[in-house]
Amino acid sequence: MNNKQKNGIGTKLLFYGILTAIALIMIVPFLWMINTSFKDPAKVFVFQLFPQPFKWENYLEVLQSTPFHLFYFNSLYIAILVTVGTIFLGSLAGYAFAKLKFKGSSFLFLCLLSTMMIPVEVITIPLFLFMRDLGLIDTHVPLIAIPILGPAGVFGVFVMRQFFLLVPKELEEAAKLDGCSYFRIYWNIMLPLAKPAIATLTIFTFLTSWNEFYEPLIYINSEEKMTLPLALALFTDEVGTKWELLMSASVMATVPLLIVFFFAQKQFIEGIAMTGGK
Repeated sequence: MNNKQKNGIGTKLLFYGILTAIALIMIVPFLWMINTSFKDPAKVFVFQLFPQPFKWENYLEVLQSTPFHLFYFNSLYIAILVTVGTIFLGSLAGYAFAKLKFKGSSFLFLCLLSTMMIPVEVITIPLFLFMRDLGLIDTHVPLIAIPILGPAGVFGVFVMRQFFLLVPKELEEAAKLDGCSYFRIYWNIMLPLAKPAIATLTIFTFLTSWNEFYEPLIYINSEEKMTLPLALALFTDEVGTKWELLMSASVMATVPLLIVFFFAQKQFIEGIAMTGGK
């Protein structure tokens, strides 16, 4: 083995060593959360590799002390609707901006992207007054409509447009020769090809909606309509924080995110690589 090969192996070992260290640093808080979820309240801040005693009862107490299943359902169906709506509208608009060239399309797309620079806090009061006048306060409508028509929707348009720009024009021209309408080209050709971009958008949108705290805090008043991020705050009161219950609830709240990423990870990685380069 010559020096060049030895240097190459040494570089790879160093590279993988750095990646392993970064991965361990990032996973430690998650492991600490799982560990704490099984601890006795008196030993929450005591370092134990394996909690003693091992308390499965913490999870049962979370389910019994709060309508956790209701919070779960609220977050799940809101996240699903936001994700589906973002993908549908984002793919439609993305296809239009990528393939249907019309006067002012580039300027309109630039204006659309510029809205992503506006912090949501800036428009919170006007949106709240608008939703109040419509009688939608303490409903889930603002939590669904605002993300789809706001930053999440714009991000979806951007991701889908970048992907559709990579689709060869020959496919579209061949479909037109066969008599396909624009919508049929979008539905039968573009969408099946866009699975990597859709997987990418699905993960980002679902994750953002699932973890959203600010908007539910503004628009939701009643406990039965709370989402999981709001519900986690119920484990903190004037006495203090019930850390073992908070961590148990957090572990259960993390499960859907892991499931979504597990099933979409292959397409997600491919989508990240494809939507960023033209």
